[in-house]
Amino acid sequence: MNRINKALAQHKKLISIYFTAGYPQLEDTSEVIKRLAEAGTDVIEIGLPYSDPLADGPVIQKSSEQALKNGMSTQKLFQQLKDIRKEVDIPLIVMGYFNAMLQFGVEDFCKECEAIGIDGIIMPDLPISIYERDYKALFETHGLKFVPLITPETSVERIQTIDALGDSFVYMVSSSSTTGGEKGFGEEAMSYFKRISDMQLTNKLMVGFGIKDAHSFEQASRFTSGCIIGSEFIRRLTNEGMHGIEPFIKSLK
Repeated sequence: MNRINKALAQHKKLISIYFTAGYPQLEDTSEVIKRLAEAGTDVIEIGLPYSDPLADGPVIQKSSEQALKNGMSTQKLFQQLKDIRKEVDIPLIVMGYFNAMLQFGVEDFCKECEAIGIDGIIMPDLPISIYERDYKALFETHGLKFVPLITPETSVERIQTIDALGDSFVYMVSSSSTTGGEKGFGEEAMSYFKRISDMQLTNKLMVGFGIKDAHSFEQASRFTSGCIIGSEFIRRLTNEGMHGIEPFIKSLK
């Protein structure tokens, strides 16, 4: 069983943390992963920095810019992660933009991920129809789960199509804006979480965008399997360094 599915089968609300590879310093990637795992993080999303991100708010954009200045690249990331499975056993997902994958070569990218022990891929700009037609078989051959995204505006029909294609979790974007905003969730967001939960999809649900603390975590995970936290974690990492990782993860529980 894929590590993502094992994690989702646990009777607990999962904490998934997104961070930008090569930030704050180029060689910090594996150390951040190790510290997150030691602190009790359930799933880690490793962000492959990209020069023109679509959905990222200012905090993640800034970290991506710095990581690229530091010299981060797809090849560098794979080099940094080659021995990571000697250190951690929790699910690892690479999140990035499809252009970087295309430039590297989709098949080579998938092969590298499999060799390292990556469990899944999140590509917000890879259309689900293109994934199904051109890449689904390739991802499956290399044991990679493709994690699709939905927003409050995604139609019921499209959600059902997405659900039929996946077999891990659906990334529920809490709002249609970029990452890093919000302070807690209002009635509209809560009704969205409940509405999707009530559809009883085959895939589990994880919510991202706008989770900052134990309160927003509890709200967003009430109807789902857990939450994805990116901007707030990067903000803490920027301000507090490695020593701030464990206290932040503990503060969410």
